[in-house]
Amino acid sequence: MHKTVWMMVIVLAVSWALAGCSSTEGENRNAEAGTTAAGSNRSETLTVLTNRVDLIENGTMRQYAARFESEHPGTTVEFQGLSNYTSDIMVRLSTRNMGDVLLLPANLMAQDLPQYFEPLPNAMFDSIRFKDYKSYEGIRYGMATGAATIGIVYNKKAFEKAGIRELPTTLTAFYAACEKLKKAGITPVYINYGAQWPMKLWGEELLGFMTGDSSYLNKMADTDNPWQVDNAWGKSMNIVQTLINKGYTESGLIANQWEISKKKIASGEAAIYFNGNWVIKQVINAGAHPEDIGFFPFPYDDGPQRYAPLVPDWFIGVSKFSSKKQLAKEWVAFFVKQSGYVEDEGYLSVKENEKISALPQVEQFLSFSPTFVESEPPSDRFLQIAEKANISLWSGEYIQEWIASKDLRKTFEQYNERWRAARALVH
Repeated sequence: MHKTVWMMVIVLAVSWALAGCSSTEGENRNAEAGTTAAGSNRSETLTVLTNRVDLIENGTMRQYAARFESEHPGTTVEFQGLSNYTSDIMVRLSTRNMGDVLLLPANLMAQDLPQYFEPLPNAMFDSIRFKDYKSYEGIRYGMATGAATIGIVYNKKAFEKAGIRELPTTLTAFYAACEKLKKAGITPVYINYGAQWPMKLWGEELLGFMTGDSSYLNKMADTDNPWQVDNAWGKSMNIVQTLINKGYTESGLIANQWEISKKKIASGEAAIYFNGNWVIKQVINAGAHPEDIGFFPFPYDDGPQRYAPLVPDWFIGVSKFSSKKQLAKEWVAFFVKQSGYVEDEGYLSVKENEKISALPQVEQFLSFSPTFVESEPPSDRFLQIAEKANISLWSGEYIQEWIASKDLRKTFEQYNERWRAARALVH
């Protein structure tokens, strides 16, 4: 287990600085200068796959691309947005329809990285956190596009209207706050069940820190019965089921309300997200006044100890099948070093040994003095078992099923049977 206690200061930043995009000195100079090996006399189209459909639609990605294109004459950057990236990208990989630059699937085994991704030069990773997270046999294939912690993002005006004068620091107090919000005619919590991917927050994400054990998920590979109603998995499912059963969540759960929910949190019609700090900027962009949005650690139990995660966001890499590998690496270098994406979207930087985020909401979060648990990469054995058990990790899909289950113990037993059979096939 790797735990780091980060109190009022965390060694993170809100700016990216990467050291170039090639292992040779000459190519490093090209990357630093913003020049391309493709040259200015060739016309090339660089295809970038992303989960940020919203940034394509609002023109932000186009602004990043325009700057890159101006520094790389003859280059056109085109974006393809995948709204359910975790599931959709696996289909793309199977057909090798991966574009030139893409986000690495969270559930892809490390041993499979060389089959789909081009190695990235070590020079790109100087003073970068999570540098070996997406590596295999010492070769790195992906760079984190940001870092985050997870907690309660809330609308202060909604809390004020509901008469909530103290932020809840226990689960009991959290439920009580939700009840006050409900009575005030405010949707207490948007879980975004219908969008599917946010359900991973109640699964792999919460389990990765609420126990204080960053290796909790990987240790599942050592047992035949990882899912129990009285262990961390059961406790997590009980929390979200309680929120639903008490009417503390959005109505019409089946519909994908992700974009709508940001506007409702921004306006105060709804009050709470359980999500990463990165969503703060999205709520502000949806119309909220920055001073009206707050952030505090999620009180997942009634105990005195409060853990919070320090996790990498998506990793970006270059397709092994790209015909423009050097140009693609230069886009990666540009995106993580010059584009301003981290600052624009409210992520914590992956740059080591620098100040914490300038976001006042993050400072508020730190004032609760949580113990941070730094994320551990999933082991290949854990991923292999999940694959053979046909469990799509980090997709939110199976969490949806569990939340809707009328008999969670029976549902867990069924999944334990699948896990047990899969374990027997993985050595």
